[in-house]
Amino acid sequence: MPLPDKAFRHLPHLRDRISDPATSFFRDLDMDMIDAQLRDLGAPDDWRRPCEAREVLRRDALRGREGQDIWVFAYGSLMWDPAVYFDELRRAHAPQHARCFCLWDEYARGTIDQPGLMAALDTGGGCTGYAFRIPAADVECETFHLCARELIGSAYLPEFVALTTDQGPVEALTFTADHSSENIVTDIPVETQARMIAISAGFLGTGLEYLENLARHLTEMEIDDPYITDLLRRVRAIRDETPA
Repeated sequence: MPLPDKAFRHLPHLRDRISDPATSFFRDLDMDMIDAQLRDLGAPDDWRRPCEAREVLRRDALRGREGQDIWVFAYGSLMWDPAVYFDELRRAHAPQHARCFCLWDEYARGTIDQPGLMAALDTGGGCTGYAFRIPAADVECETFHLCARELIGSAYLPEFVALTTDQGPVEALTFTADHSSENIVTDIPVETQARMIAISAGFLGTGLEYLENLARHLTEMEIDDPYITDLLRRVRAIRDETPA
């Protein structure tokens, strides 16, 4: 079932830039397959958050909002591949947060010997993305799928943040960097970030591919993020100066 046309009434040009949730890999994750892949790569048995713990976080985050529509703030792949159904989409800005390559990655885009970095939402000077509204009747089902994806590891925490949109302010659920997690490292200089990304690769591909994909989608979604643009420039320069 594709997303309804009414969901794009504010942003009709994005209709063909957002994937159908029914076809998304992230809609129903095969955890047995993922566990087997990570085990083969040397990950410990407890690499991911137990389902019960994830559900506690989800329910705690939603407590007091029963029977209400829920907005979700998307700042990365959720923007173009949300894997959940929604009824309204808005361009949105989180004034107290920013994209940051602070998620330490030893498997997907890196290895234990050559870690990579992936993007997370951390505190900062502003982050533009998109907010989508899940109708109250669908919140239980859709947030279950959403949290199964975003809370699979220990790096993120669900929280509601204040957003500005062209249609007015909203408060939205999002997934922010958990500073208590060993997988979140926020003090890496940008040049070191670039060098890690330039040479890292894991079972999902290279760090460069991940960064290029993010930058390309931000451009397609009409979002300018100077940090991402600068980081990609640095990574490409390092790749160009590195002997083949």
